[in-house]
Amino acid sequence: MANQARLACDVGSVRIGIAVCDRDALLVTPRPAVPASADAQRVIADLAIEHGATEIVVGLPLRLDGTEGPAAIGAREWGDRLSELTDIPVVLVDERLTTVQAQRQFHDSGRNTRQSRPLIDSAAAVILLESYLDSRRTQ
Repeated sequence: MANQARLACDVGSVRIGIAVCDRDALLVTPRPAVPASADAQRVIADLAIEHGATEIVVGLPLRLDGTEGPAAIGAREWGDRLSELTDIPVVLVDERLTTVQAQRQFHDSGRNTRQSRPLIDSAAAVILLESYLDSRRTQ
């Protein structure tokens, strides 16, 4: 997996959390969230190019039973639009409970929801990307 920088997106209705990893896929870093606007996919495609990403990982919010509901369908469509803007492959990855994990981490560190709200989306993107990288290492 060397020389495989990646960018991850946790797509929300207000913000899109962003995380990137280094080319050795060892260090995952949160980046400032991107507003969920009409040009968000273009902004993210540009960020992926800027970071030399070889893949863009988009969270797929499956239901707890593993099926796709409206949120997953929306994320799939969002990822499809993103893939039309770049030659970088877009990979959809199960993101169940990443936001809950991120919220729990902030809560455990003493931050309340209001204090952590702007950071939760990118923290969830970090968890998503770390999980994806871990699964790739075990394959």
